[in-house]
Formats: sequence, C-alpha cells, structure tokens
Amino acid sequence: MSGEPRDGRIVIVGASLAGLRAAETLRAEGFAGSLTLIGEEARPPYDRPPLSKQVLLGKVPADRTGLPQRRDVHAEWRLGVRATGVDPAGKRVLLADGSQVPYDRLLIATGTRARPWPNQDEAALDGVFTLRTGEDAGRLAERLDAGPRRVLIIGAGFTGSEIASACRERGLEVTVAERGPAPLVGALGGTLGALAARLQRAHGVDLRCGVTVTALEGNGRLTGARFSDGTRLDADVAVVALGAVRNTEWLAESELAAGPRGVTCDAGCRAFDMYGIVTDDVFAAGDVARFPHPLFEYQLLSLEHWGNAVAQAEVAAHNMVSPGPRRRPHLSVPSFWSSQFGLNIKSVGVPTFSDEVVIAQGSLRAARLVAVYGYQGRVTAAVSVNMARSLEYYRRLIETAAPFPPAPGAADQAESAVPVPSDVPDPHLLSHGPTVALTGHLPDRRLTLVRPAR
Repeated sequence: MSGEPRDGRIVIVGASLAGLRAAETLRAEGFAGSLTLIGEEARPPYDRPPLSKQVLLGKVPADRTGLPQRRDVHAEWRLGVRATGVDPAGKRVLLADGSQVPYDRLLIATGTRARPWPNQDEAALDGVFTLRTGEDAGRLAERLDAGPRRVLIIGAGFTGSEIASACRERGLEVTVAERGPAPLVGALGGTLGALAARLQRAHGVDLRCGVTVTALEGNGRLTGARFSDGTRLDADVAVVALGAVRNTEWLAESELAAGPRGVTCDAGCRAFDMYGIVTDDVFAAGDVARFPHPLFEYQLLSLEHWGNAVAQAEVAAHNMVSPGPRRRPHLSVPSFWSSQFGLNIKSVGVPTFSDEVVIAQGSLRAARLVAVYGYQGRVTAAVSVNMARSLEYYRRLIETAAPFPPAPGAADQAESAVPVPSDVPDPHLLSHGPTVALTGHLPDRRLTLVRPAR
C-alpha cells in the first residue's frame, strides 16, 4: 500500500446497510483502490425495517426490499460466504471456503442476528420462527397467509410488537408473552410501556406480562406452549422475538476488543485491540459497533438503528481515507422510528439513559404526545407518538444538555407536565433485548497479566 489513504486495499465484512453505505462513501470521498465486500447472505444488500411491517402484511414481497445503490461502488462482491477470522498481523480476512482476502484497512460491519430459542429441539419445530433476514420474513409471511389459528409472540420489544400489530391487522389471533411489566418498557420506560400495553389490548392482543414461556410443545410441528404461571396455550405459529446477538464470534482469535456487546471502537470508529490500544487500520460501524458518546457520560453505546448504521458507516468510511487532522467523530444523536397499532413512534436520544420523564406535549389519553426524558437534571431523550414534527426542537435540547424538565417552547402543550420516574427496568428482567444498550466503560474480555519470574 502507498502512503496515500485513497489508495490500497479496503475490505468490508458485512454486506448490508452499513457496509453498502460505507462503500458508497469511500468512492464519493475519492478512494481509488480495490474494494471488497464480504457478506454471509447470498443476496445483495436489502432493507430490514420493511420485513416486520410491509412484508408481513403481504404488501411487499420479501425479495423486493433491496437497498438502492446511490452510486456504483466498483467493488468485488463476495456474497454467500462467511468470514471466520481476521489475521491482524498478516492483514488477512479468513473465509469459510478456505480463501483469504488481504487488506490494508478493514471495516467490520457484520451487524446482528436474531437471538434463537434456547432449546434447539423446540426451536426446530415446524411453526417456530425468528425474524431477522429476508428469508425469515418470507417464510413467516407465507405461514401467516395460510391463516394460523393463533400466533404466539415471545418478547414484546419493537420487533415483537410490530409483528403482533401486523398479525392483528391480518385478523389473526395473537398472544404476546413478555417477562417484563409491559411492551416496549425496556426501550421507553414505564410510562410509555403502560400506554403500549393499553393499546395492544385495545387492538385485541392477548398480552401476558410478567410471565415467560417455559416450553414450546409439538411432535415435529408446533402445537402450543407452556408458561411460567402454569398455564398452557394452543398455537400453531410462534415467533421468537428475544432481541439480537451481535456477530462477533468470528473475531474471537483476532485480538480485537470484540465480545457479546459488540466491537469496541473510539468515536472515530477505530477498533480497539484487547489491550485497549486503538488500531489505525481496523474500523467498525453499524449494529456491531460499540462506541463512546459524550452526551451520555462517554458510556459505550450499542445501537440497532437504521439511521445510526448509515451515519456511522459514513463517518467510518471518511476516516478510513482521511489523514488524522481531517478525521471526524461519530456524535450524532441516536434516533429511530416504529409503526404499530396505528401509532407512529419516533425517538431521539437514549430514553433508557434517564431517571425522569415528563409528557411535554399532548396527552397519554389521546395517544398523541411527546415524552421528554431527563437524567440528573438535563434532557437526554424525547419520544413522540403521532406527533413527530416537534422532535427537532427536542433534539437541540439534547445536543445542548438543556435543563430538565424543559421550559415550554413548542406548540400543543401538554395537559399535565409533571415529571415522574422513568421506570426503566433492568434489561435482565425483560424477554426482549434493548435496541439501545448502554454498556458502561468496561471491555467484554478480561485479561490476566502474568509476569515472568525473575
């Protein structure tokens, strides 16, 4: 490789949203070297949010959710092959087919996969599904088309709740099981969790909170499930929505700071090695990345959000081809959206990084509101329900660490603006994993230093 950062060999492992947007940004920034994208799935990059919405509703086929390329990336695509390791000394990515791909700079964008049902025999029953890939969505949509008698959804996070919404829109009988006190509580806290519970039940969902599914039953084909409260349910479809697993196992021998919570990197997307030394040739972006953010006490964040994958991929790509003084940090305020049960839910900031919440606009009764979250007297997040036009105002409050509760400053003021505890539960008490995870400051891997005897 020459000393010019816009030359040489760049390899991107992960050919989904973050990988594609990084490749496009590399070319837009003038990278003229060789570019290789490696992806485990055989199909080109596609959009995942429609899988739990339009695809399950039968409005869009699962194979018609491809991501448009904003420019020709002039890359070698290695699709349908899994990366099995990285040799940092030899600067090579090892693949499952036995081949190796050399690199000068590497971007890790391997994302996440659905957390499986823990009992493998039960998970293998016909009628048990997870939802992460286009193939998953296509198979589940086909089964829903057949009109099952009842669908059991295990986990009431955003994915589980969106699936429940699609099933009810189809007119299917749905039971949702959640170990926590309410749907969405792990992401939005107790106040909006209670609203979500009320709306699910109003739409005919058999919502069971404070229970777990202890067993899935069937003889080759799913027939039902047993619960921790001793009850049993007949069901011919079960969707396991227990959150995501970050795809980092392939990095176990890489000497990078990679573990169950992601690949730890700095604000410039440069990965750390297992000794806490930042690398200058390995970067991370998207759902698999774990990075510090100054607005949230420099805690390391792991985000499973579409917007973050795009923004972080663009920062990583820029920094891969820029000299030190021209590099920039990834400091955008997290944001996400969800559509379920007739509601449009949008968020900015990190609602779980809070101790209080206030309904700053609208009302819970009307299910049209903006909830603002605070931590130790400053604004850290805002969530809108059917009221998204106000969020930009609150984004600026988050960016400037404005005092909490916020002063009146937007139209449509709340019926009552009294702060209450945000009631964010311990994630370990929930069935579903959070889509925004505050993971502290510690690495996943613990080292024991052994000094040689003198």
